[in-house]
Amino acid sequence: MRRRLLTVAMVLLLPLCLGAQGLDHSEPATASVESPGGDFRFDIGTSDMSYSITYKGEKIAWGTLGVDLSNRLMESALGIPSDEKDTWRFRSAQKGSCDTLWTPLYGENSSIRDSYSFLDLQYVKGKDTEGSSAGGYDQRRYYSMTLQVRAYDEGVAIRYHFPEQENGLFLNIRGERTTFTFPEGTMAWDSEWAQGPFHHFRVVPSDSPGEMERPMFLELPSGKKAAIGEAALVDYSRGKFTVSAPWTVSVSLYDGVEAISPYDPPWRVVMAGERSIDLVNSKDIFLNLNAPCAIADPSFVKPGKAYRCGKLERGFIMRGIEFAKNMGFQFIELDARWYGPEMSMESSALREAPSMNFTIKEVCDSARSHGLGVWVYVNQRALYRELDQILPLYREWGVSGIKFGFVQVGNQMWTTWLHDAVRKCAAYSLMVDIHDEYRPTGFSRTYPNLLTQEGIRGNEEMPSADHNVTLPFTRFLCGAADYTLCYYNSRVKNTHAHQLAMAAVYYSPLQFMFWYDDPKVYDGGAELSFWKDIPTVFDESRALYGEIGQYIVQARRSGEDWFIGAMTSLEGRKVEILLDFLPDGRYEALIYEDDPSLSTKSKVGVSSRIVSNKDVLALQLLPSGGAAIHIRPSR
Repeated sequence: MRRRLLTVAMVLLLPLCLGAQGLDHSEPATASVESPGGDFRFDIGTSDMSYSITYKGEKIAWGTLGVDLSNRLMESALGIPSDEKDTWRFRSAQKGSCDTLWTPLYGENSSIRDSYSFLDLQYVKGKDTEGSSAGGYDQRRYYSMTLQVRAYDEGVAIRYHFPEQENGLFLNIRGERTTFTFPEGTMAWDSEWAQGPFHHFRVVPSDSPGEMERPMFLELPSGKKAAIGEAALVDYSRGKFTVSAPWTVSVSLYDGVEAISPYDPPWRVVMAGERSIDLVNSKDIFLNLNAPCAIADPSFVKPGKAYRCGKLERGFIMRGIEFAKNMGFQFIELDARWYGPEMSMESSALREAPSMNFTIKEVCDSARSHGLGVWVYVNQRALYRELDQILPLYREWGVSGIKFGFVQVGNQMWTTWLHDAVRKCAAYSLMVDIHDEYRPTGFSRTYPNLLTQEGIRGNEEMPSADHNVTLPFTRFLCGAADYTLCYYNSRVKNTHAHQLAMAAVYYSPLQFMFWYDDPKVYDGGAELSFWKDIPTVFDESRALYGEIGQYIVQARRSGEDWFIGAMTSLEGRKVEILLDFLPDGRYEALIYEDDPSLSTKSKVGVSSRIVSNKDVLALQLLPSGGAAIHIRPSR
């Protein structure tokens, strides 16, 4: 486990000429900020909050910003106009930069650079009182808000920050005015819900399936790629995207938000790149927009591979422990119904169901004797009622982590409850895996005991290869996903090498393998050494080649070893992998690829060759196929 490094950010604040000296509102004023490398530029009309974003000189997105804020009872008492047309008025601005390097507890990369230029715009909304100490505003009679903009070399992030309101006003956010307009002809890839299939559509109301998830991947007419997403959603209403007008996407909140200042809603993120894989290689922006680790001693957090014991019976569980140990895994998991029907309010997760012929404590003791930890599934119904009793009990039993099931997401209450539950688990040294509709926004940086989450159409639905090669450019942009990798199950629609490659392509610090598989079907196939050898967290990650919906080649380094996964769609293709990312020296490349001529169950062939950083590996991927490669220093 790598040690986290604490770094100090040096922030330079420079007042704009349009700042605190006041602004003539008779003519619109503008402000702008550029990313450190100059690729991104954000411009805004300070009076109406109309903005535009350019990438390498091309205008890729524009629209309006703002929030609808009201607390009518207190506004009336303070004499603040309740007219909803009352607008935010610009007061001042500051800009500057920040450049830090931080080390995550675990991740896709062992170090992450957080480098951006920022623009902070102060606004007020309320009763105008000439000659007051607020420079034209009675401090008792207005709201204050800071529109925060960060320009990274990976994209632009925007947030509405509410400092402490001097008048004590509560915040009642009815909705956002955040819109994104894209060039005419823009196409989008997105799903209607977290575990839904993807749609490819023109960004016009008649083609849009309805409310869409985040992030949304976009193909611009110029050939450039973009995405819009959400970061640092902690205690706010979930936002989805709606196509509100031709080529225009609006943020649609699940419902309103009530809060006490100071308060930070989530960031709205716009990414762009020349190629689809540029966005995959820029996903750390979502982590950078979250707060640093808040766990004083996170040594209990241990990523690893897990086997789900599909039958809740003592003999099967013991076989599962032996299987996981032999495969070099770190965990087993006991899934739903170990404490009774998960959808029944009568089921208590404080005890095993009477029909079970084991106890959780004895399973934990047995697993520990084999060097393994134990995860247990608990439905949110039981978590909501019994969380404060469950946590000390599970720590006493020796449980490693809890898999939250069928979580409720959407409104502010459940969003806050869920993240508070993760915090409580950290206090009892318990890790968390959230299943069903929860999508990450970077909270794992702050609470890394949240190892992973589902929020994905994975092997529980057995999707096609076309879906699988869409995921790296969509759902995986915002964080880890528990896809629940299968291998032997007869319902899998893709080749075995395609499934094998998922361990390198799909990032999840807690990686479930052999989902739905019984240890009895394991035949010791030589190709499964790839799943034995590959870790779940890495020192360096690079998407090498790929196009959304077509194929992906992902490389990841752990120490001196590289693991590469290649996956294609329903269409077969030839892929050539230039190994110029390797340091100088000789390496052995173990190649696992589909070979229909073999008589083995999986029909995956294993070969090896000596390579250097001057070589090219040529792969012929079958339809719905793939390949996995392990490159290590030549012995």
